[in-house]
Amino acid sequence: MILPALPSATVLRERYKVTNVVGQGGMGSVYRAEDLRLPGRLCAIKEVQLDPQESAELRAQTQAQFLREASILAQLDHPNLPKVSDFFSESGRDYLVMDYVPGKDLKQLLDETLAEGKSFKENLVCNWGLQIIDALIYLHEQDPPVVHRDIKPANIKLTPDNRIKLVDFGLVKVLAADELRTITVIQGRGTALYTPLEQYGGELDHTDGRSDIYALGATLYTLLLGYPPLSAKDRFLNPYGLEPPHRVNPEISLAISEATMWAMEMHPDQRPQTARVLQQALLGMARPPHLTKQLPPFNTAEILTANRHLLLACGLLLLLALLGIFQ
Repeated sequence: MILPALPSATVLRERYKVTNVVGQGGMGSVYRAEDLRLPGRLCAIKEVQLDPQESAELRAQTQAQFLREASILAQLDHPNLPKVSDFFSESGRDYLVMDYVPGKDLKQLLDETLAEGKSFKENLVCNWGLQIIDALIYLHEQDPPVVHRDIKPANIKLTPDNRIKLVDFGLVKVLAADELRTITVIQGRGTALYTPLEQYGGELDHTDGRSDIYALGATLYTLLLGYPPLSAKDRFLNPYGLEPPHRVNPEISLAISEATMWAMEMHPDQRPQTARVLQQALLGMARPPHLTKQLPPFNTAEILTANRHLLLACGLLLLLALLGIFQ
């Protein structure tokens, strides 16, 4: 059972004064807070509540895991990511403190744009996508790699200075050093319309950076067309149900459409294998392998020999047709 959100004016760790709740999920709330030690600084504090029905031993293990992995997140420093500045436990709840990111998220901006009867321009969406990819390259190339697992328009903010920020570290996963398992920083499975099929396996699945690539592809699809793609589950039942963006809107270039669909391939092995490869695709420097495979050189004599019976039959039919015409 999730405990109620903290009331306004609550002070955590004798430092962070809660001003209001900005979000609430299955594992706790997200608060906006003032840093009492640094006047004028605003923070976003993500709360993780321990399950009271679990044993004391399991709760202790979960808390130790959170603190261990939060320390990894605190080491991250990238212009397209909010900086994690502190983490602690208090009264049965764990807290992750990060910079408060001003601005609107891309879902809000998309809704406002659609309400005006407009749509995002391709070059704008591409620019945003490239900024997100910069963040993913940084995360995925950490040692151990870090996977976000919940990329979607609502978790991407545009700041007043037009910088993209990938927010909500609620589902971030730190890949174990042996890469044979993954450890969830905060439990969750992502958002259905942006979640690849392999991520539905839960905590013990083998998601990796390619899962983020799928989610980014689904995000680009949404921003380009104004509505999200079919979910991976629906696509599994209807493999040809997803129309490429350029077929829906001819103003979208083939290159961007191909890159978006490539990122959303159902099987991880068929997607761009790294964020760097997707970056090249958005820049027009790479294409899906199935579109670039060269046909083997053919030998005309061999083809004629192998198909001589078919060619003879076709010739006879053509001859009979001609005779019929001139009779």
